[in-house]
Amino acid sequence: MTRRFCTIGAVVLATVVGGLLSSGPTLAAAQGGDAVAGEMLYQQNCAACHGDKLQGQANWRTPEDDGRLRAPPHDVTGHTWHHDDDLLFSYTKFGGKQAMAQLGIEFNSGMPGFGDQLSDQQIDDILTYIKSTWPERQRTIQAARSEAKRRQKDENQ
Repeated sequence: MTRRFCTIGAVVLATVVGGLLSSGPTLAAAQGGDAVAGEMLYQQNCAACHGDKLQGQANWRTPEDDGRLRAPPHDVTGHTWHHDDDLLFSYTKFGGKQAMAQLGIEFNSGMPGFGDQLSDQQIDDILTYIKSTWPERQRTIQAARSEAKRRQKDENQ
């Protein structure tokens, strides 16, 4: 009897977790992002620094003479997927220095803000495109991180 309940519990848990994990890659789409439009916008606005294949600049972890880091890759080899949606959006809209300052962090970033050139929807589209290129594991981790941040934000309001 106990074994049967454990099996049923495991199936229920797997179903719930599976549902949560499978919802990760579609999270951005649920927010209105369009990966096809985002790819075009990425090529027009981001590829010059971050690479046409999201590969970033060579030696992106090594600071320039002025202390700024080179443009990182947005593919799986970079750290973009380590950050929640709010930070990615703010970083793109306001630029790295201002986005980090909003968090109380002084950071000499070379990332300019695109809020004057791109609408919020276009920024969402670009981020949706970038996320669509990641393997399932990275999309799931990033989506979970974003959801945890949203929950924390809701609890603090």
